[in-house]
Amino acid sequence: MRLAPISIPVQRRLETLAVTFFVVFQLFCIIFSIWLLLFPFTMPFMILYILYIYHDQTPFTGGRRSEWVRKSFLFRKFRNYFPIKVVKTAELSPDRNYIIGYHPHGIIGMGAFTNFATEATGISEVFPGIEFSLLTLAINFRVPFYREYLLSLGVCDVGRDSCDHILQSGPGRSIVIVIGGAAEALDSHPGSYDLTLAHRKGFVKVALCNGADLVPAISFGETDIFHQRPNPRGSRLRKLQTNMQKYIGFSFPLFHGRGIFNYDYGILPHRHPITTVVGKPIRCPKLADPTDAEVDKFHAEYVNSLVTLFQEHKANCGHQDS
Repeated sequence: MRLAPISIPVQRRLETLAVTFFVVFQLFCIIFSIWLLLFPFTMPFMILYILYIYHDQTPFTGGRRSEWVRKSFLFRKFRNYFPIKVVKTAELSPDRNYIIGYHPHGIIGMGAFTNFATEATGISEVFPGIEFSLLTLAINFRVPFYREYLLSLGVCDVGRDSCDHILQSGPGRSIVIVIGGAAEALDSHPGSYDLTLAHRKGFVKVALCNGADLVPAISFGETDIFHQRPNPRGSRLRKLQTNMQKYIGFSFPLFHGRGIFNYDYGILPHRHPITTVVGKPIRCPKLADPTDAEVDKFHAEYVNSLVTLFQEHKANCGHQDS
């Protein structure tokens, strides 16, 4: 095991601290909430808060973003840890709405979070006039305190009603969906870009129903920050993981990264550059009830655009052999 030396610059220590906060914060919120429920003085307040959580519609109606939180220095440290950057290949007009498809999911989706849920890479300056909302599973908004953190970043629910609400509040609105989701995380291995996309067409239908343009985005390096136990399709491990994902919505990849004080084992991601390349928008008409043929047509155009984007930029991003 390779241990981290004692004489590491303070800035790198702060970067590791920022990433550690990101990785453990949700678990901390769960444990802290349970702890508050155990005390008679705090229990009534927690019960009221939990009732509020289950009745609050904010995650489904556009969230409540805070630019102060999104611009926190903590996220700049987070960005520098890898580092992460965004590359623009075309302008996004503030007169249109957009659905950005993010690929690949990776184990966690560090590039999606950093680029679109924070201002660490200056996304609002890269695409002026566009307000981005990263979308995630509704269950994340059931965790006390953690949900407030997500909402302050402009993160919203990935359900259909939430997508429609955001896109209809435009122009200049963009939702960001990690298309492959939990299933794709099981295919996240260093150097591989095995996407779950062929049968994922719901986002295309949402785009057509709202007249929102489709924008492919590929993150080079997203799959290189963790190592996952081999789980080829058909293996006993993969069948177990697939069944768990089917019934509870989450997949459970058996992965490891590095630790706080070592470079070989732990739950922190490895330091590896992540470059998110945002492609050209695909103009979509507004159709009240798109047919399967129309959805298939724009899905095929999206896939072709994504493949072209990957091929054009993989060499510059150090993945010429992928």
